[in-house]
Amino acid sequence: MSARRGPERVETARLVLRRPQASEANPIFARYASDAEVTRLVGWPRHRTVDDTRGFLSYSDAEWNRSHAGAYLISSRQDGELLGSTGFLFETSYRAMTGYVLARDAGGRGYATEALGAMVETARTLGVRRLYALCHHEHRASATRAGKVRIHAGRRASRLFGVSEPEAG
Repeated sequence: MSARRGPERVETARLVLRRPQASEANPIFARYASDAEVTRLVGWPRHRTVDDTRGFLSYSDAEWNRSHAGAYLISSRQDGELLGSTGFLFETSYRAMTGYVLARDAGGRGYATEALGAMVETARTLGVRRLYALCHHEHRASATRAGKVRIHAGRRASRLFGVSEPEAG
């Protein structure tokens, strides 16, 4: 990977996206990572214990150290409330995956579109030429959001993982 590093904090009109810290395991677990309904359509398993969330945070930290950037927590700019997370998983220096998860009560307010837009802009500054999002085949709104911010959203259902994979081509 190149020496280009992503910012640890990105601000939008209503959101603050920031690199997660190990001390935030409990709020992440309680707010969205342990919620069966919220995690039903994501590509990772629901966290059953706060240790699962600590494992995610350790993985996130390793990604930040290995590549340009990693996970970002999404918080309200107005009051700091934790809303969910987004981020990057770099495959190469020019190709990355993004996505998002929001707490149950944070949906339907345009936060996902705003956060994904910030990911697109951040990817451009990092020299990413191909940014895509995985969208569960049952979650059509995610593919629509990805299209709004010009992310390739493959929706071919994967029987193995129950999530979508990017379509060939």
